[in-house]
Amino acid sequence: MNDVFSIERFLGVIPKLIPYIGISIKIVLYGLVVGSILGIIVAVLRIKRIPVINQILSVYISFMRGTSMLVQLMLIYYGLPVFLKSLFGIDINSWDKMLFVYMTFILNEGAFLGELFRAAIESVPVDQTEAGYSVGLTGPQTFIHIVLPQAVKTAIPGYGVDIIGMFHNTSIAFTLGVVDLVGRAKTLGTASGHELEAYAFVALIYIVISILLRLLFYVLDKKYSFGREGVKS
Repeated sequence: MNDVFSIERFLGVIPKLIPYIGISIKIVLYGLVVGSILGIIVAVLRIKRIPVINQILSVYISFMRGTSMLVQLMLIYYGLPVFLKSLFGIDINSWDKMLFVYMTFILNEGAFLGELFRAAIESVPVDQTEAGYSVGLTGPQTFIHIVLPQAVKTAIPGYGVDIIGMFHNTSIAFTLGVVDLVGRAKTLGTASGHELEAYAFVALIYIVISILLRLLFYVLDKKYSFGREGVKS
């Protein structure tokens, strides 16, 4: 059994893998923060149904939701430099590979969260907007102070699922040579000839973080959900 899986080897890879968890988390944070902002913009523009822009966004969302993130990463990494070079004479081939990873996650999240936020915003009753106007709020003020907070509450469960999925997808960064958690596990396994222990620890990390995120968003959903029973005075 020791030839297949060794506790000593398992414990030995832990300190070598832990520092790389931060790289995966950093990818998630960029995708989450910037992707959320992009998602809100996409959602608002989709609701307004501005001609041409709405059609462009429909194609963008369909592409991002209809293709794998790995394909998107390859297109952005190999295609974007060619596109910018041929049309604008801009050379980005020297850019850090991590930037292409960030762009992929941001654009992917913008599409998925855009549809999530759009559905959440449209679920807010129209009379809430009318109530904002009746007390003298402008359109943007009504959206920010009345509509958006209610939409966020509705979007919490789907938001949590999306973040967990995004964390799992960070492993694709290794296809560009970016050494993240999975990439480091691969290099350790190749060097030692024993990959099982490293991947077992990676699986454990994914499970633990996924459970913690699920618990976090479960608590948030319960705290901010509509129709709470027994309002405390």
